[in-house]
Formats: sequence, structure tokens, C-alpha cells
Amino acid sequence: MAIEIRETFEVQAPIETVWSFVMDPQRVVTCMPGAALDQVVDAQTFLGTVKVKVGAITATYKGRVQFTQIDADAHRVQMVADGRETGGGMAKGTMAASLRALSFGRTEVVTEASVDLTGRLMQVGRGMIQGVARQLFQQFAESARRRLEAATAAAAAGAVDQPATASAAPPAEPEAIRVVPLLLRTFWSAILRLWRRLRGAGDAQSGPHAPS
Repeated sequence: MAIEIRETFEVQAPIETVWSFVMDPQRVVTCMPGAALDQVVDAQTFLGTVKVKVGAITATYKGRVQFTQIDADAHRVQMVADGRETGGGMAKGTMAASLRALSFGRTEVVTEASVDLTGRLMQVGRGMIQGVARQLFQQFAESARRRLEAATAAAAAGAVDQPATASAAPPAEPEAIRVVPLLLRTFWSAILRLWRRLRGAGDAQSGPHAPS
């Protein structure tokens, strides 16, 4: 089952600050729900784990992410990822991220991803998985935005940005993504969209009636 995602968000931080963050997997993974960085193989290859919990089922994907194209001048990066679920499923995908400098020290981030999933999680259906994936990305974007904007504000105030030391310690066990609340929000959003379409159709059909 292929899932397509395209999202855009803005950060109140200079483009070079955002680019440095995007290229640092140890910082990026702290903003990704349910993810952990297990090993840095080299400058372009990383091993990691993602846990997803659906009700009583917890699916763990262990795999690899590899940069396939890095254009520092254009602030664009492409990567491929593949992982295997302990229960037999698989995940393969590609992702591209591009940055664009905006006015007043802001940066626009555009991401495009295509992920092909198999396994037990697919039982919930394509529409639900698509909605959950979008909400998970929005959680990542919000977390990244808060961290980058806090660091930028601290730097502007004259604070010294100390290098992170957490990477020297063994990677923490990632907390599983709890999909059920996300599914409920996705389902409720779908119901609201359907209700609005039905209401609009009903209003169009009833319309003004000519007097008899």
C-alpha cells in the first residue's frame, strides 16, 4: 500500500540554522514520534527503529535511512528508507526536503514522501493510514519548529548554544506511537468532511422555490 505525503511549514529561524538541523539525524529523530536513532553508519547512512501501537498491537520497524542526494547550495536533500517489521511487514520509501529563505528571518520547509507499507497495520485501511501519517508529520513539524525557534531566540538573546551530549549515551527506548487517538481524530475529521458535503448538496437541491 503506497502512501503519498506532501507538507509545507514555516519556521521562524534562518535557513542555515534549519539546514543544519535537517542534516543532523541525532536532532531530527528527537522530534519524530516513536523513533530512535540506533547507529550512525557513516555521514550518509543511519540505522533506526520506529514503534507504532494500534490498540493491543505494537509493530516495530527496524531499518536504514540513507541520503541519496545533498545539495547544500540549493538547500535540498533526498533520502531513501527501508525497514522490516518484527511481525513480517515491510516499509520502503523515499523523501525529499527543500528549504527556501523567506523575509524576516523565516524559512519555508517543503517535504514530499512516498512510503510503501505492508503488514498488520494495513488492516486499518489506506484512508486512515494516510490521515495518521499526515498527523504524525504535523507533530514532527511542530516539535521541530519549537526547538528551532527556541534555539534562535536564545542565540538572539546572547545565549551560548552548547553542543548536545545526549548522543554519547546509549539510545533511549523509543515510546511507541499510539495510533488509536490519531485514528479517532482522523475518523472524526472524515465524518465532518462528509457531513459538510451532504449538507452542501442538500442546500443546493432545496434551493429557492418558485411561488405556486
